[in-house]
Amino acid sequence: MTADASTAAAELVARFRRQRPLRGGSLIVTIFGDSIMPRGGAIALGSLITLAAPFGLNERLVRTATARLAKEGWLEGHRAGKLSEYHLSRDGRERFAEATRRIYSAPETEWSGRWTLVVLPPMRAAEKKEIKEELIWQGFGELSTNVFAHPELDSRSLRKQRSPLGPLSKVIVFDANLADGDAPQRLVSLGWDLEDLGLRYQRFVKRFERVFAALHGLRTLDHQACFIVRTLLIHEYRRLHLRDPLLPPRLLRTNWPGAQAAALCRDIYALVFAASEAHLSVVAAQIDGPLPSAGCVCDVALWRYPVTIWTQTRGASVRPR
Repeated sequence: MTADASTAAAELVARFRRQRPLRGGSLIVTIFGDSIMPRGGAIALGSLITLAAPFGLNERLVRTATARLAKEGWLEGHRAGKLSEYHLSRDGRERFAEATRRIYSAPETEWSGRWTLVVLPPMRAAEKKEIKEELIWQGFGELSTNVFAHPELDSRSLRKQRSPLGPLSKVIVFDANLADGDAPQRLVSLGWDLEDLGLRYQRFVKRFERVFAALHGLRTLDHQACFIVRTLLIHEYRRLHLRDPLLPPRLLRTNWPGAQAAALCRDIYALVFAASEAHLSVVAAQIDGPLPSAGCVCDVALWRYPVTIWTQTRGASVRPR
């Protein structure tokens, strides 16, 4: 292992392990979404334990976390003798699909200036909480207690969720124009805390610029170190990016750090991708044999690797959904 690659991986692991509580389940979700899903979506529990060990997750923690994820509906498991294997449940695949589109899809930069407004009528507190979480997940800003806004989210994308059984079935949706020319910036300041998000992106960039400097130009890269870097890169970027409302560029400040973070993430991912895949091929397996080759899944169009997508979209402004 080269000293630079080893140091970069070790520093990222040390930072991850300083978290309290240590969120093993969240890291396992990252491993499934970024590494296992594109290679069949299933992994033997023993292999998952081996993959997670360098991050400080011991066998007991991995077993506990996977059992909890199964209970929450993310994973399903089955046994063959003394061996166990976990794969994504149908609901888990749908959740991963949405997160994958949001993180890795090609950016959209056009915006007509229209807004989508959602009004919540009176309802039970628990029901309102569920709807609020769903709207914020989709990038809506909360303008007031019962009013949410998004820059022209296609109302058709809400149609499925507004079906009689969907979580948004009771909301009222408006397509709107703003009369005041400078109102969009005031609306943004009401609905979203972009100052805090921007600072988080800046810290991400500062931390991973050091990683890029350590890896760039090296002729050989240790496979395990690359898997560690790749996993913690996506783990930290995912946590940031999934809280980003992904506003159109014209609503963001000049030199928005989210775009810099996305470009840096793409570049590091491209550097470590091949070596990390080699590590997966050696260490990870399903109960009945090796992991399938990269991309050998039925819905390959969705689960193709971000290194391919990001190579095609390098330099674009970031609005992945």
